[in-house]
Amino acid sequence: MSGEAGDAPGLGPAFDRARERNRWGRRSPGRFDGTAGRDRGGATYAALDLGTNNCRLLVARPTDDSFRVVDAFSRIIRLGEGVSASGRLNDAAIGRALAALTICRDKMKNKGVTRARLIATEACRSAVNGDDFRTRVADTLGLELDVIDRETEATLAATGCTPLMDPQAEGVVLFDIGGGSSELVRLDRSRDGKGGPPLPQIRGWISLPLGVVTLAERHGGHEVTREIYEAMIAEVAALIAPFARGHGEGLGGIHLLGTSGTVTTVAGVHLNLKRYERSRVDGCWMSAQDINDVSERLLAMTYQERVASPCIGAERADLVLAGCAILEAIRRAFPCPRLRVADRGLREGMLVQMMREDGVWRAQAAVT
Repeated sequence: MSGEAGDAPGLGPAFDRARERNRWGRRSPGRFDGTAGRDRGGATYAALDLGTNNCRLLVARPTDDSFRVVDAFSRIIRLGEGVSASGRLNDAAIGRALAALTICRDKMKNKGVTRARLIATEACRSAVNGDDFRTRVADTLGLELDVIDRETEATLAATGCTPLMDPQAEGVVLFDIGGGSSELVRLDRSRDGKGGPPLPQIRGWISLPLGVVTLAERHGGHEVTREIYEAMIAEVAALIAPFARGHGEGLGGIHLLGTSGTVTTVAGVHLNLKRYERSRVDGCWMSAQDINDVSERLLAMTYQERVASPCIGAERADLVLAGCAILEAIRRAFPCPRLRVADRGLREGMLVQMMREDGVWRAQAAVT
């Protein structure tokens, strides 16, 4: 296979002649030659998640039983800023998104990606000009964004996070606190995927039409009193209650598994990190008391103190307490003694799904 991206089906014209119809996105075909499982070439995959708050990219190549990340990108863009009030993506947010997506496109080109899935979530689902924005992205950057529904979002999060389930646990309550929506998934003990990462066993799921951006815009994120904090918790708790009634019994042997900027930030504060370190956060365990302590610390901070915190910063300072309120509502509905933190989620789920579709690990088993 040529090293030029333009030689890969569905990719080349997207870079140099973006207005031509051959674009890069959910229909980009893979090229798997049966050797990629050993990370000796073969297909290079990309997964892009354009959320309400973040734009994230992972580029990876398959290994014997998982994949190896060869490039990554994450930037807070606040695409959904103001959407809950206006119903529209605003020009400033679109500009930030286009800048981030341009970087992602260039990274995919430079790494010779041959198979990609590019998704958009709540901001594009709910904005009246979401389709116009996606058309602009396709025409100017050659990137086809697939707006996924909430069930798909929950399934991808479960697929990406299942490897972090405690193998001795009976199951988990997985949650993904997003910018514009939040998903909860009740998972039973995972089963062997017969090659590759374990497969999620979903018992039930729910998507809440609230995330850190929408909740902070509604209640305020700069000066958060305990009364405001409890009001946010109550609003989220009312939405969780029906799901908790169906899945909140028999929590013995169950732990929480959280993925999102909220839980990774809470973990970073708990660990007193001087700078964010994924290797220490991803997979770490927190007790109920650990989480209580961090929440109290954050509530006691001024906005300026949150900005100065190395694991929060200016980009999250007005959102972190809204995220903690969602987390607290989940904890009250599902009072599990342990939480495992995942710095992974939708992108990893997309990578696993694409590689399974291409028979990566079946082919590897055949040549081993």
